[in-house]
Amino acid sequence: MGRNLLGWLQAAPLTLVLLAFLVAPIVMIVIVSFWRATEFSIIPDFSFENYEFLFGSSVTWRVFLATFKYALITWAFTLSIGFTVAYFLAFHVRSQTMQIALFLLCTIPFWTSNIIRMISWIPFLGRNGIANQTLQDWGLIDQPLEWLLYSDFSVILAFVHLYTLFMVVPIFNTMMRIDKSLIEAAYDNGASGFQTLLHVIIPLTKPGIMIGTIFVVTLVMGDFITVRFMSGSQKANVGRLISNDIALLQYPSAAATAVVLLCTVLIVIGILLRFVNIRKEL
Repeated sequence: MGRNLLGWLQAAPLTLVLLAFLVAPIVMIVIVSFWRATEFSIIPDFSFENYEFLFGSSVTWRVFLATFKYALITWAFTLSIGFTVAYFLAFHVRSQTMQIALFLLCTIPFWTSNIIRMISWIPFLGRNGIANQTLQDWGLIDQPLEWLLYSDFSVILAFVHLYTLFMVVPIFNTMMRIDKSLIEAAYDNGASGFQTLLHVIIPLTKPGIMIGTIFVVTLVMGDFITVRFMSGSQKANVGRLISNDIALLQYPSAAATAVVLLCTVLIVIGILLRFVNIRKEL
């Protein structure tokens, strides 16, 4: 009994912190999502008006589809790049010192803020930017490519640049735990490099892939500033929808959209967790 009480007392401070700074704000957002709002005031009156408008608007469905599109494409690119980088560091770099050095090299972009790294693409991709000027100088194009900037291409490029490291880290961490004797056994049994990758390395790397996937998908679906800057305010995602409602002081509508987004992200995470048990990794 005394040990149980001591355990509860030790967990109490962190529990109170989580309740105050995580649970309570989410509960408040849910409550506000059922309030009504006019042009000049917020009415604390229970109503499904915000959700009816949200699910009844074709704009909402298009914005959610665009958000899923960004998340899916970004996930595909970050997984491809992240897996390749992690595989190279884990299995082709023999020196542990060099592994650490190259891994730290990957983190250099994170020494600056997300906004700085994001807007650094604008002078590169612009109509008179470095990319267009170089392609024209090489004779590959006759006129500047308009789709390089303020388009879905620039948005996804910025997402991949910002969030690839969130895929590299967990995959690299998982690969470093793989027993090298398993790979040697696969080769000894006549497996080719591709077969070893497909049947040994990828299955053992699934926890890292799932953790990276959760990071990337949740970050992309909740992001709004990247879409705003890199699309020139011509594209929208759910984060932009919430941001616009807040700018217009439509807090109940923003709260309703946030609740739907939260539920959507939790469903996606729940589906991902069905494929692998990441508790072993954590």
